[in-house]
Amino acid sequence: MTEKEYNECVSTYADNVYRFIVKNLRHEEDARDIVQTAFEKMWRNRAEVDAQRSKSYLFTVAYHQMIDHIRKVKRIDLKDEFNENVKVQDKPGNNLKKILEEALARLSETQRSLVLLKDYEGYSYAEIGQITGLNESQVKVYLHRARIQLKDFLVKLENVI
Repeated sequence: MTEKEYNECVSTYADNVYRFIVKNLRHEEDARDIVQTAFEKMWRNRAEVDAQRSKSYLFTVAYHQMIDHIRKVKRIDLKDEFNENVKVQDKPGNNLKKILEEALARLSETQRSLVLLKDYEGYSYAEIGQITGLNESQVKVYLHRARIQLKDFLVKLENVI
């Protein structure tokens, strides 16, 4: 990969990678750090990176950086987040984006990443497998289960009213 190809890669994919990471982490500063680290690794390994496969390489590095970050930080207390007795009564009725983000937040890190890579970024099952280190069958099964969880959450009347 030449310097020009690297610069084109930065301008073309920086927003996509950042959007993917920030949707998973829900923390902008951490997402910026991860994206910067991913581009830094790509720059250091530019001699080995094929320019045609730079997007896949970049998403793979960013995904692994994100997983490492999540493992290090673990600052969420899931017990409070998933308490069944807690109900929010003042939800705006037509804020679909917020409802969808809440539904995505209930998925595991792997499931959320798979949904975002497939349905938001448009990767194929094989490409997602390369990025996440899962085989194609695992990607399909995990994605199917994630979509069922999303559907179950989204069809409950109390979640959307």
